Amino acid sequence: MKVGILNITGYGGIELARILNRHPEFKITSITGRSAAGEKLADIFPHLSELDLTIKDELDEQVDIIFSALPHAASAQKLKPYIESGQRVVDFSADFRLDDITNYEDWYGKDHPLPSHLSLASYGLPELNRESIKSSSLVANPGCYPTASILALAPAMANSLITEDIIIDAKSGVSGAGRGLSLNTHFSELNESIKAYSVSGHRHMPEVVQELTKLNNEVNIKLTFLTHLIPITRGILVSAYAGLNIAKLDNKSNNSELIRDVYKQYYKDERFVTVTDQPPTTKQAQGTNQCLLYPTVDIRTNRLIVISCIDNLVKGAAGQAVQNANILFGFPEETGLEDLALYP
Repeated sequence: MKVGILNITGYGGIELARILNRHPEFKITSITGRSAAGEKLADIFPHLSELDLTIKDELDEQVDIIFSALPHAASAQKLKPYIESGQRVVDFSADFRLDDITNYEDWYGKDHPLPSHLSLASYGLPELNRESIKSSSLVANPGCYPTASILALAPAMANSLITEDIIIDAKSGVSGAGRGLSLNTHFSELNESIKAYSVSGHRHMPEVVQELTKLNNEVNIKLTFLTHLIPITRGILVSAYAGLNIAKLDNKSNNSELIRDVYKQYYKDERFVTVTDQPPTTKQAQGTNQCLLYPTVDIRTNRLIVISCIDNLVKGAAGQAVQNANILFGFPEETGLEDLALYP
């Protein structure tokens, strides 16, 4: 299958190229970059020298699938002719993730370029939307924070085990900010420091609420969502907290074990979600398409606690995009995604 990548020069596009290079069914044949047209990919990224490709202004040949790693708004604009022609597309941006156009315009501060196309998109979280993805030609790849957060809370939400008040404390490595230059991501500013940001509300929050509500619309979610930048390159660690609906657990004393059983049953057939025996670390997911989950209960307060770890560039971006593409073409979901974690 021939692959085109729009904006390969961002971190998501670079990681996508690395993953697809070892994929037995997909071959990258055409790539674009917003400021590097005419340059050889290997000259900019020597680690991708095995890919003998030149960056172009536009995709210059017919392909079977397009991955767009362009930012929001720019992505939808560039994808318009491909979507309208029925081309299979996986979009890394937020342009097709939110069902409500008002939500998009409020949180992203732009008019949506293709509002009439929102209904065509499938939200690309395979563990929840596999059947929808199979029948779609436009897949909205989830955000990195929402991937870790939704997977952390989905079993509890689907089984009516939690109450409406939810807190998500999320921490991300600096690669989540992209390759653009910024004082906040300079080494001397970031190193040996942790910073909370978007304290008044992160734009990934409505994505989390939207998808969790689909699992149980009887719970009127009140979400506090706080994000932090930490001095590592890759990784997201989410700590999610919610009050337990004790009646649903039959008021038993071993709630931690019951919750773990619920999570293991919910994800028992999922190749890329693992319920761990100890709180996971970001290094355990580094370089993999895994989401590692550790659910437990604070017995003093009857509060659910779930620790969730992913690599923000793999399960949070490029790896999940390939997982979605595998579904679109009927390949096993793990194709090209079976690497173990990088260590140390």
